[in-house]
Order: sequence, then C-alpha cells, then structure tokens
Amino acid sequence: MDKKATDFFSRVYELVRQVPYGKVTSYGAIARYLGAARSARMVGWAMNNVVDREDIPAHRVVNRVGLLTGKHHFGGTNLMQQLLENEGLVVVDDQIQDFDKHFWDPMKELGEPQ
Repeated sequence: MDKKATDFFSRVYELVRQVPYGKVTSYGAIARYLGAARSARMVGWAMNNVVDREDIPAHRVVNRVGLLTGKHHFGGTNLMQQLLENEGLVVVDDQIQDFDKHFWDPMKELGEPQ
C-alpha cells in the first residue's frame, strides 16, 4: 500500500475512534469529513482491515442507509449485529432501525476539519 493510502487509512481510523457508543456513521460521511467525498469505497477498504482491532469500533460504520454491508468481514455470522445490539441499536434484516436517530455525522458533531 502506498504512503498516500496509508495516511488516508490512518485518518479514517482516527475519525472512527470518535464515533460515540450507541451511534453509527457511514462510509460516505467519513469520506466527506476527510475532504474526499468520492472515496466512500476506500473508507470501506480501510474498515475491512481493522475489524479485529478493539481500538477501532469498525462495527459503527455502515452504508448510507444503515445497512450492515461490512458484516462479512467480522468473525462469526452476526458479530457486527451483536456488537451494535449490545450498544442498544436494533437491527432487523441487516438494517439499523431508526437509523436517523442513531446516525453520527462528523461534519455536524465535530465541525469543519482543520
């Protein structure tokens, strides 16, 4: 992986660490906050590499409508869902219920990036 991608991934991880317990964000919201609005897929690649790291809550990153699209990267068949449910979210058919209520938008919560 080149240095530019490594730096981007590090910025993604730093931001994901700030997603509060019981909240979720999206690949696109992370990309927009980092000034790379068309890089949601790259955020997804970054998240796929860290699902086993306890310091990065990868389970809190979902697609733009609240689907658990990254669930197959977690060990076990329903681990991502179980982690979210442990934080009080309700998931039905891989879809977070009341998604808007649980959505954490870094642009709104953290303001413009420095």
